[in-house]
Amino acid sequence: MPIEVKVQDRIGEIVFNHPPVNAFDSHLWLELPNIIHELAQRREVRCLLVRAEGRGFCAGVDIKELQADASRIVAVNRGNFLTFQAIHRCEMPVVAAPHGFVLGSGIGVCGASDAIIAADDAYFALPEIDRGAMGGAAHMQRILPLAKVRAAFFTGGRVTAQEAWRLGGVERVVPRSEHLAAARAFAGRIAAKSRDALRIAKQALNGIEPLDVDRAYRWEQGFTFEMYMHEDSQKARDAFVQSGEAAKFAEKEDD
Repeated sequence: MPIEVKVQDRIGEIVFNHPPVNAFDSHLWLELPNIIHELAQRREVRCLLVRAEGRGFCAGVDIKELQADASRIVAVNRGNFLTFQAIHRCEMPVVAAPHGFVLGSGIGVCGASDAIIAADDAYFALPEIDRGAMGGAAHMQRILPLAKVRAAFFTGGRVTAQEAWRLGGVERVVPRSEHLAAARAFAGRIAAKSRDALRIAKQALNGIEPLDVDRAYRWEQGFTFEMYMHEDSQKARDAFVQSGEAAKFAEKEDD
């Protein structure tokens, strides 16, 4: 199963297990919000833990789906928005436990979460500018300072878990071999609290946030759609799917 669910010790785990890189198509992104909602409604669950199997946490959306049919961006956008909103507004606290690569929509999952316990091999990146897309900065700004987000966005560069911890966006960085145990232990500390207290606390904390991340991400998605209508967007997707490299863009003369 590409998305596995398990409950143990009052922790509801959502496990990404979709080789080779945990990149989801529009159908899977549209499934995730219901999985999150249903798990949070279970009375024995007091904390959600989102983690992954395989080489990395999440490579975002399935570029091959969008390369074949750019119109699927509408369904992808909807699935991403509803997934990140479901995590952000989840009744119970959500802990993200990334390892390896955290790309594109993987940033949305982590940025919408309440805390991040990262493996020491984790890194965060928004390669959208090289994939003919936009989006993700709203949720990255819940992890990193604005200037760091802009530098990473314009370059498509990586931010290591250690750097994210130094900047205050990651709660803990632990060795890969200890990662799952550490993430479960942290989630367990939360899950030991009163369910009603956690529900009220989550509402209170969301209410005092300076950034309406859902509204900000919706704004970004308008530009994602605009980019997908541009010829350079298709060129970028084609280059990535065919070679794994960023497309080269020559200078264009002014009209």
